[in-house]
Amino acid sequence: MAQYFVINSDSPQTRLIKHTVEILQAGGIIAYPTDSSYALGCMLGNRSAQDRIRQIRQVSDKQLFTLVCRNLSELASYAKVDNSQFRLLKANTPGAYSFILNATREVPRRLQHPRRSTVGVRVPDHHVVQAILDELGEPMLSMTLEIAGDEEPMSVAWDIRERLEHQLDLVIDSDISNVGFTTVIDLTDKTPQLIREGVADVSPFGL
Repeated sequence: MAQYFVINSDSPQTRLIKHTVEILQAGGIIAYPTDSSYALGCMLGNRSAQDRIRQIRQVSDKQLFTLVCRNLSELASYAKVDNSQFRLLKANTPGAYSFILNATREVPRRLQHPRRSTVGVRVPDHHVVQAILDELGEPMLSMTLEIAGDEEPMSVAWDIRERLEHQLDLVIDSDISNVGFTTVIDLTDKTPQLIREGVADVSPFGL
């Protein structure tokens, strides 16, 4: 049965953040708030937790995870970023965007697009997520908490616990600023390509 932490979105409690990271490091799956609804998270190297997340989402192993990073410096360890890409990323992170970029050798092949060697990355604008990542010291693997048959991703912590308490290790109850999907933008070509329009504005990318 999932634990349930109520964490202040403006000033996350250190004790609860440390406990969250301990759960992740022990192989757990967490449901956590972002700047675009809730997401499921686990450790980068934990294949069992990744399989469990796919089971919850009812998706195949072709469904790729997003690497959630603290900042651009950490992001650049996992994605190749040239000067023009860096300027776009710097101006629009943190925020409710997911970016498709060419992967570096730090990204395991199983987490990359099988034909393009790309990876999805994001830097969310949420104090709780940032606190978890700071304590963790590395990116977290993530998928939007979207249940098959639902029209929108999940956004209410008590509802998540009620529906998924036997499949998760932790549900974090904290404020979110938006209900919806991230805006997904492919930056692998010279011209940004819109993959999915979500809650974040596409106009800074000329789209």
